[in-house]
Amino acid sequence: MSDLFPDDDYYRLRLYIAGQTTKSLAAVSNLKRVCDAYLPGRYEIDVIDLAQNPQLAAGDQILAIPTLVRRLPEPLKRIIGDLSNLEKVLVGLDIRQKSEPP
Repeated sequence: MSDLFPDDDYYRLRLYIAGQTTKSLAAVSNLKRVCDAYLPGRYEIDVIDLAQNPQLAAGDQILAIPTLVRRLPEPLKRIIGDLSNLEKVLVGLDIRQKSEPP
């Protein structure tokens, strides 16, 4: 955790994918684009490839992929899909009201 930001201003995200599929690659790209625009310098992304480590799905109760899990700020939230729907991602991460893109 960064000491530069209070807990509610720093986002720790975990994206679960399965291999290098079109949906998985789109989810990674879409997530990075949203974070760069709305959370510059205030986020950390862990990409977990379940094709390589399927046992890691149990920890966050992953039932579908791709799935984004917001671990911080609490409470934990999940978004399923390739993250192409910007409005759904912003609402799901609770970042729409906090900042607008540059």
